[in-house]
Amino acid sequence: MKVYTFRDFNKNEVDLAFTKNYFSEEPGHVWVVSRHVNEWLLTNHTRRGLEFPGGKIEIGESAKEAAVREVWEETGGVIRDISEIGQYRVQGKAETITKSLFYADIKRIEKKEDYLETKGPVLVKCLPENIKNNPLYSFIMKDDVLIHALHVTEKFRE
Repeated sequence: MKVYTFRDFNKNEVDLAFTKNYFSEEPGHVWVVSRHVNEWLLTNHTRRGLEFPGGKIEIGESAKEAAVREVWEETGGVIRDISEIGQYRVQGKAETITKSLFYADIKRIEKKEDYLETKGPVLVKCLPENIKNNPLYSFIMKDDVLIHALHVTEKFRE
């Protein structure tokens, strides 16, 4: 299995593999590349900007359960189908974070009163080609995890 290694937007070293639990049986976070009909389902994080939903795995929760919960909490998205497509590890200055990476097909989006730390769902037909320089998008969307994940998820979108 190929492991991609690169620097993220914040200059941290990132290792990415498209194998379930490649770096850890117990990752601490999830990130969910989400699609509703023919559009990408993003959330507008209050501090970071536009990004795919994701977050921390709670105690007693599996990575898949966390992914489903995070999509619901941040967007109101109800998942039709979800697949774990890989895992990545970010070696920051203070700590190392491991995230399981998922692809989700969204059945519907329900209106919610509260989207927690986000401003709710944002649907976009296309992600901008200049996303790395676009101030509307979160730093999470500006490294090679996104590029490789979009390539891997093409098979789900055919």
